[in-house]
Amino acid sequence: MTQAQYTAIVTGGSTGIGEDICRKMLEQGYTVISMARNVLPWTHERLHCVQVDLLDAVATEKAAKDIAERFEVTHFIHNAGVIWPALLDEVKLEDLQGLTQIHLGAALQITQAVVPGMRERHFGRIVLMSSRGALGLQTRTAYAATKAGMLGMARTWALELADQGITVNVIAPGPITTNMFYDVVEAGSEREAKLAAAIPVKRLGRADDISRATLFFSDPENSFITGQTLYVCGGASVGTLTI
Repeated sequence: MTQAQYTAIVTGGSTGIGEDICRKMLEQGYTVISMARNVLPWTHERLHCVQVDLLDAVATEKAAKDIAERFEVTHFIHNAGVIWPALLDEVKLEDLQGLTQIHLGAALQITQAVVPGMRERHFGRIVLMSSRGALGLQTRTAYAATKAGMLGMARTWALELADQGITVNVIAPGPITTNMFYDVVEAGSEREAKLAAAIPVKRLGRADDISRATLFFSDPENSFITGQTLYVCGGASVGTLTI
């Protein structure tokens, strides 16, 4: 297969990291399907936008099945996510349930929809977007728990799918300057500056840092890498970091 014959689903593709992943994959010749609540603000002949709220399990399952029927999906990049920060005493059960759906449930539903086709073609690349926060951060009970769950899920899938030409890997970003980051940290604030200074490489991450890691795991030539987690965090995962 040539690069032009690959089709990738990118969840949360309408903004931030997901939007940059869509751009980079289109530049490399992929057909890209963005699954997000909103459509991208630009168009491309190989870009297809599917509007769906991944917090809605019924809608997610329907959208995933529709895509699997229409396209020969070779790559699945599960990038969508939300944070919903809260201290322990303020965490609501519905927060945990919601983040479980968008981070884990949607990943499962979409994978179940596309993996039969990947098996038939004996080729597939699945990349789950976890977080450095999976290691633990204040106010991240629901977020850290569900992002950490991705690691176990990916390692399990990697074992189950390894002999079928399908790899499953995880990227765990550190603080990345996207709208979601600035929903928690005020842009240009002293807090933002202190956070950058606390990272070993002395800067915050950018969306393209994550896109390059995604393209690495997505590369058809990288068939000997599966079940792995790559921290793209400027060294924050080997030290202490407070956001």
